Amino acid sequence: MFLRLLRRPGTVRCAYFHSSTPFWAIRKVVHKFKLADIGEGITECEIIKWSIAPSATIQAFDPLCEVQSDKASVEITSPYDGIVKQLLVQEGEVAKVGSGLCLIEVEEEDTSSNESKPTSETSPVHSNQVSGSPSPMDAHVSSSPKVESSRRLHPLDPNFALSQGSATADSVLAAPSVRHHARQNGVDLVQLAPGSGKGGRIEKRDVDAFLARSSESQTQTSQAGEDVIVELGRTRYGMWKAMVKSLEIPHFGYSASLDITALHNLLPTLNAHIPPHFSALPPKIASTAFNTSLIYPAPTHPEIPAEHRYKRLTYLPILLKTLSKAMLEWPLFRASITPTTESTASSKPTLSIRPHADISIALSTPTGLYTPTLVQTDTHSIYTLASYIQSLAYRGRQVPCGLTPADMPRRGGTITVSNVGAIGAGEYASPVLVPGGGVAIVALGHAKWVWDVDGERGETGGERRLKMGISWSADHRVVEGAELAAFVECWRGYVEAPERLLAEGV
Repeated sequence: MFLRLLRRPGTVRCAYFHSSTPFWAIRKVVHKFKLADIGEGITECEIIKWSIAPSATIQAFDPLCEVQSDKASVEITSPYDGIVKQLLVQEGEVAKVGSGLCLIEVEEEDTSSNESKPTSETSPVHSNQVSGSPSPMDAHVSSSPKVESSRRLHPLDPNFALSQGSATADSVLAAPSVRHHARQNGVDLVQLAPGSGKGGRIEKRDVDAFLARSSESQTQTSQAGEDVIVELGRTRYGMWKAMVKSLEIPHFGYSASLDITALHNLLPTLNAHIPPHFSALPPKIASTAFNTSLIYPAPTHPEIPAEHRYKRLTYLPILLKTLSKAMLEWPLFRASITPTTESTASSKPTLSIRPHADISIALSTPTGLYTPTLVQTDTHSIYTLASYIQSLAYRGRQVPCGLTPADMPRRGGTITVSNVGAIGAGEYASPVLVPGGGVAIVALGHAKWVWDVDGERGETGGERRLKMGISWSADHRVVEGAELAAFVECWRGYVEAPERLLAEGV
């Protein structure tokens, strides 16, 4: 009788009791799991395989099914802990975006805020909006200021102050369960794009890694204008220690400018003939009048992932190729200081001269500065170098970072290249050489068109030329100033006359 008096119409009897909340605060709600918009203009998907069966108990992030669109196959995971009540779409059938896939029974707390919502408690199937919170199956994440949370970008990130309300998640690829997990923790998925999954898709591990990096001091600071104590991340702390040790190296600086007009004129031809296995553009259709590949099959190439392909070349791979040619002529710049051991600590320092040109690239990533190495740069074509650079840049942008120890061998390059000119309009810099970073580092400035006056033709004679400033820092324990200047002139000879590469069989 006592239970009957307390009974409320439309609720479920088995939800009356709970160990930590009032016995009327728990109810079982059946959610209709809908096919969310997975992006890329996809409007429908075919159900390839169900990973669960009716009456099965599932946990959040457990795989529900695999769907196939006209572009890719995607595994959909559950955003809830609950019981699968019914499969609304069978294997082999096509489901429209926004239509229901299955029904999942979930236990929810019936708080006072829920009771104030104009929803029907008698309906066996409840909308995703019952609790008044954003639907976990929304295809896009709301950028409302109310979502603002203490879990944000690292305060040293230049996007830290602009991360809220300045972008949307329309183009972010993520499973509905991942969106639900991110929304529950107040994480804007835009901050994590591209993710570590296939095609840049954001995974649960990306959200968890972002939350783990958040400092406790940020959660305690809610008012603007207060000082924030920031703990350096692992990568940035590594840079801290490397820069301190760089003070042990006597730096010698040297600046010059390169005329890259010839490279600029060469780019259209190179871009028009990017090999198909490197190109991100649709392949060209060969002429059917006479195609020798019908008689003699074209040579096959290793499969290149889509994220490692590119649509056009930049100056950087050509500059790296010409730099490697100059390094072959100057063994000093293929050398590194031989590491000393305890047994040889009293002996004189020695240099290890390498047979090939190993060049490191300074790569700025969301997690810090890395210097991956292009091993044997002189043996690779310009197109191959461009693919390597594209691959390093793509994996470096992942959160967490996708670079591997193979990209950053213990014995790095003998020369490091920093392409700072691609970011700003600066022409010159003062790059810093760290121990183990080779014998020299060069910063490439922003290329600018200038009027180059020819003294032989008077003040009115001259022509427009594309010039790029370069700034060197070398280890003065190993490299003399005259040697660095002569090496730069050797490099200039290849840059300003790139046809030499053709003559040398490159």
